[in-house]
Amino acid sequence: MSSERVETEIDGRRISLSNLDKVLYPATRFTKGALLDYYARIAPVMLPHVRDRALTLRRFPDGVDGPSFFEKHAPSHTPTWVRTVHVPTAAAGGAKATKGSGDIEYAVICDRPTLIWAANLATIEFHVPLWRVGRHHVLPGPPDHLVFDLDPGPGTSIVQCCQVASWIAERLAKENLEPVAKTSGSKGLQLYARLSRSFPWPRARDLAHEVAQSVEGDHQDLVVTNMRKDLREGRVLIDWSQNHPAKTTVAAYSLRARPEPTVSTPVTWDEVADCARSGDAQRLRFLAGEVLERVERLGDLFAPLASRP
Repeated sequence: MSSERVETEIDGRRISLSNLDKVLYPATRFTKGALLDYYARIAPVMLPHVRDRALTLRRFPDGVDGPSFFEKHAPSHTPTWVRTVHVPTAAAGGAKATKGSGDIEYAVICDRPTLIWAANLATIEFHVPLWRVGRHHVLPGPPDHLVFDLDPGPGTSIVQCCQVASWIAERLAKENLEPVAKTSGSKGLQLYARLSRSFPWPRARDLAHEVAQSVEGDHQDLVVTNMRKDLREGRVLIDWSQNHPAKTTVAAYSLRARPEPTVSTPVTWDEVADCARSGDAQRLRFLAGEVLERVERLGDLFAPLASRP
């Protein structure tokens, strides 16, 4: 493996890329160069979903089989052209946060050079909150999405998540909310719905809880809303607690740290129904190359949720 650095220009920004031949996914020999190529090519559809959001990086210096770490603080060597924002520690979910205990300086992705700079840090996964960085309000801002993270317990898979997703969608329709689905890129499925600017955090959290409990009440044999592991055998967890300003979810089109370079991929409701009907979990499993082909063919299926420039 070569450690040679390559200087390149991306949209007018000079970026030094390193270790392009380093294998990040040993099972498929997917290299860091391939990772950077993926993020450069997926940027047009990924950027609207990470733009102006405080960025949490999950970095894998030695690839998916090595240790990883989450990084909220913008690194000390962050280029001056990368936008950063200070978020109160308590709002960012600091473990021992107290009033006045300080801020976390996050990097904020606004363009393709920033996305590639972050990926070059061996960032495989990009995680973002449900709020955007505004210019005229205290951080964190109000939620612009409602999210349900469907996590299959032992004995279930994304197939059962698809069935649960349809029940959630039925209930959200009664609230005049139209959810959009994406795979987690790992085992489960996630539903998002756009919220109006007037939606406060407590109301969003209460609504998510009510919907989750309603589905659980009607389908106790398959659904659980309690995080306890001993309750999850043969059930799908509806994690409604993600609706909190300190929580993040994996971004649409982010790669995941699995044995192969799977992607958190937006999917159609026809695909969700087909997976549930067929019982074939592989129908909603997409690798990096497949996602690039899907975007070329289908466009951005997550477009209804895109952050406005």
